[in-house]
Amino acid sequence: MKAAFFRRHGGPEVMEVGEVPAPSPGPGEILVRVRAAALNHIDLWLRGGLPALKVALPHVSGGDLCGHIAGLGAGVGASAGVKDGDRVVVNPGLSCGHCVRCLSGEDNLCDGYHMIGEREWGGEAEFVVVPAVNVVRAPAGPSDAELASLPIAFLTAWQMLVDKARVRPGETVLVLAAGSGVGVAAVQIAKLLGARVIGASASDEKLARARDLGADEVINYRSANLVAEVRRATGGHGADVVFEHTGAATFPSSIRAAAKGGRIVTCGATDGHDATVDLRHVFWRQLSILGSTLAPKGRLHGILQLVAEGKLRAVVDRVLPIEEVAEGHRLLEARAVFGKIVLAI
Repeated sequence: MKAAFFRRHGGPEVMEVGEVPAPSPGPGEILVRVRAAALNHIDLWLRGGLPALKVALPHVSGGDLCGHIAGLGAGVGASAGVKDGDRVVVNPGLSCGHCVRCLSGEDNLCDGYHMIGEREWGGEAEFVVVPAVNVVRAPAGPSDAELASLPIAFLTAWQMLVDKARVRPGETVLVLAAGSGVGVAAVQIAKLLGARVIGASASDEKLARARDLGADEVINYRSANLVAEVRRATGGHGADVVFEHTGAATFPSSIRAAAKGGRIVTCGATDGHDATVDLRHVFWRQLSILGSTLAPKGRLHGILQLVAEGKLRAVVDRVLPIEEVAEGHRLLEARAVFGKIVLAI
């Protein structure tokens, strides 16, 4: 099969497209003919090399994908809810399925939790094998590229805002990097929850597009003081919830921009992990700092239903042929993207 892969760690130039062995589904697994796969920052980090995560080379990345079922492994029957030929969205989270966390609907807290395309080969290829529990029948309306852009970003933003921060109508939510994949999801979900949304970015163009998605206020934190502008926009109150995922570069400002009793919820550190925290702000203003990683598998069903109803929508920056995967990596690394880059396969 055709696939995008790297044989060694390095920059975008190490990405190749060529023929690799095609997988076959084992018991309880489904073979998916991939039509579209979205890029994520984890793809860049894996390509560059992660000290704590050694992958066998060559490696095929990709945890966000949409395609059609091309084969069912032994034991996969009608109870799976899908059949050969069905168009499906793949849920990226993998877990043991047997521990207390998994059986309690908290599979993203399983000790063995990881994503498709992380330890084993992912979906930036013509075919991928996934557990039967990881496929969800696709809604009819959105394109393959739109559906592929949804799972990781929207699952992450959903858990952050709904399950962790518990956003309430009328609250103010500050979304950092509002033009990123997870940022555009956060703007929409916060608005769906009835919040007032302040979108922040270093790009005026991205901020204009964030307004189109529903942001009530926007702040360019490259040309303006983020904390002062949040205070101005909220009458000195601050943001009830700060949606933080950039890390060290913005975390100190996120702490100071939060309202008394505010919640800072974080899922990543794309601009560095070694953030400085002034604990005086945390205890005196009674702030909560909440960590979050993806979401339980079941959340994807509700998200896709909201997409089908037009209440949430995918944001695809561009679709590239798989042969241009290296260019996709360059664009994502340069932050020259609003929403998601998707590979057509």
